[in-house]
Amino acid sequence: MIQLIGYVLFTALILIIAKAYLDKKGHPKALFYLFFAEMWERFSFYGMRALLTLYLIKDFYQDLQNNEEIAYSIYAAYGALVYLTPLLGGYLADKYIGYRKSILFGGILMALGHFFMAFPTEFFFYGALGLLIMGNGFFKPNISTLVGSLYEEGDIKRDGGFTIFYMGINLGAMIAPLFCGYLGEVYGWHYGFGAAGLGMLAGLIVFWKGIQANVLGDKGLQPAEYINKKVSGLSITNIIYLLGFILVPIFAYLIVLDKDSQVLGNVLTFVGLAVILYVGYIIYDYKAVKKDHQSGDRLIAIMILAVFCTIFWACFEQAGSSITVWADKCVNLVGMNASQTNAINPAYIVLLAIPFSWIWTKLGDIKRNPNTPMKFALGIFQLGLGFLIFASTAHFIGDNGKVPFLFVFLGYFLITTGELFLSPIGLSKVTELSPKKIAAFMMGVWFISSTFAHYISGQIAKLTTSGNTGESNWLSNLTDWFMGHPDTSNELVAQVIQYNSIYGQIGFVTIFIAIFVVLISPYIKKLMHGIH
Repeated sequence: MIQLIGYVLFTALILIIAKAYLDKKGHPKALFYLFFAEMWERFSFYGMRALLTLYLIKDFYQDLQNNEEIAYSIYAAYGALVYLTPLLGGYLADKYIGYRKSILFGGILMALGHFFMAFPTEFFFYGALGLLIMGNGFFKPNISTLVGSLYEEGDIKRDGGFTIFYMGINLGAMIAPLFCGYLGEVYGWHYGFGAAGLGMLAGLIVFWKGIQANVLGDKGLQPAEYINKKVSGLSITNIIYLLGFILVPIFAYLIVLDKDSQVLGNVLTFVGLAVILYVGYIIYDYKAVKKDHQSGDRLIAIMILAVFCTIFWACFEQAGSSITVWADKCVNLVGMNASQTNAINPAYIVLLAIPFSWIWTKLGDIKRNPNTPMKFALGIFQLGLGFLIFASTAHFIGDNGKVPFLFVFLGYFLITTGELFLSPIGLSKVTELSPKKIAAFMMGVWFISSTFAHYISGQIAKLTTSGNTGESNWLSNLTDWFMGHPDTSNELVAQVIQYNSIYGQIGFVTIFIAIFVVLISPYIKKLMHGIH
């Protein structure tokens, strides 16, 4: 209980510091309300994320021989769909119901989903995932777009504002694994899931209070032409709410199917091609029909950056799946359980977000701020170094077949600094590069990169299971050389190497990709037409 009180006091301290910083730097008042609401929404999301894989392996499917692979499949399918629905939610908010109504409706669906997780049956479990997927689609892209709308184009505070907003995301993400992980391990999994639901309710209340205080002004309102529009006696708003509820069981069923048949991979392939074709048509319309070459080029830049973002998150999302299991099986944990190690990455972001925001502003003042493609390259490079640190633990395996906890902190530090070079900057540039009329839709397209990343991440995570042994190739040989060819005849050592080998290969591949991004960065910069 003392631990829980400590987490609450620490959260309050960070909120006070963030509020003082935002006021001093002259950021819009609404930013703190959005920061606070997003913090609690991320508390709910990451609280559930920290528990999900271990819950499936140790409890829900504990009697199945391939429970680890099933857990990775469900986690990957859930993560993929969670980041697919923002495309739909962003489009519906842009065109029909506005950002405010979309955020409130999404929050309600997500709160219901977390409370469903408190009931240990397959109906409630998969229903909960469906609710969370659909709710995130209405919530996630629109709150980020609302943040972007607070700043004028070219405002040097924009990147700093998004970095502070990103700190709110990660404050929730840091406290959630510690709080929910503690409840889940000590009192039972479903207490942890229930706490995540309470966090989502808190986020909704804060956002509603911001609306009541009119901090948003005229931002995020429903388009005037659809406020009173009805179809067959139903308002447009209620039709969209009804559609949201109808899609919940469909998404739940997709996860059930994918657990056994990988059907989601085919669905995502179709969706990916459809999105590429549609965005391609939009680009053609801007360049060939409207003769707006600048907007068309900027949309191309978003799509290129989204590809590299996909690569980054496909590797990064091992954190919620295989790295959590690796920590549980192979790491000498001290003062934390495996699910709570999910707090390390967001804790670093909470500590580093304000310094990074300050650095970008200062570098901007002296005209030394790296451009966006270079920030992406540096972010991917640091990600690669972080995974090489995980792989290097092969040199430090103890007699009990476990590696020192210190390396988890070191690896996560580099992965986190890489994230700060890439993720908040990417969010900022999507709002800046997108034409205003399709800003939320393009934010949804941006989040689709995480859809494919999560699904690819699941396939990578399965390679770490004992039943999967890949063929030897130049990359695995390079990784074996890096790890020093440890004796895998010892079963405990072999278990560590099964994970570390994959992490080493991730490290080398991402470093090579980072070099490629540096080489093509002048072309991407040209497409951005003056946006840094």
